[in-house]
Amino acid sequence: MTAYVFLAEGFEEVEALTPVDILRRGGVTVKTVGIGGKTITGAHGIPVGCDIAEEDVIPDEIDMMVLPGGMPGTIHLGESLTIQEGLAYAAQEDLWVAAICAAPSVLGENGLLHGRKYTCYPGFENDEKYHGTYTAAPLQQDGKIITANGAGNAMTFALYLLAALQGEEKALEVGRSIQMKL
Repeated sequence: MTAYVFLAEGFEEVEALTPVDILRRGGVTVKTVGIGGKTITGAHGIPVGCDIAEEDVIPDEIDMMVLPGGMPGTIHLGESLTIQEGLAYAAQEDLWVAAICAAPSVLGENGLLHGRKYTCYPGFENDEKYHGTYTAAPLQQDGKIITANGAGNAMTFALYLLAALQGEEKALEVGRSIQMKL
């Protein structure tokens, strides 16, 4: 299983790196993808060296796309042709897609929330435009779309992503190993 975590300038560090850490602990191959370069600086000034640049994305190896929120990272993700094409490919191939905080808005803008339940950071919901149902839940899964509402739920989000790719038992095992109350 391979997850691609996409980082754009101004991403929320906790929402990006927590899934990277948890997925790798659970045996998932994770590639961080820099939108606009290989070193991307987060919303709080933390530079991160990405595994690959966006031009090195190999769609056939993606099992899950992960979009962290943060500002202006979410805006940059939404503007990226790599993200737009990747989300279209993921929808066509029925791949896992996960987004947290403001990033579910990128899913909505690309038609992935149509007819689905979702959550996001308050103020980024738009049921009329996205044709979905905003639940305001901390975490929401609808089919192969997983959304979460913000950095405070990054660990839960990450463990759900691991469960989606490696099974619930692996997620529980990793959660216990880091002393996460499950």
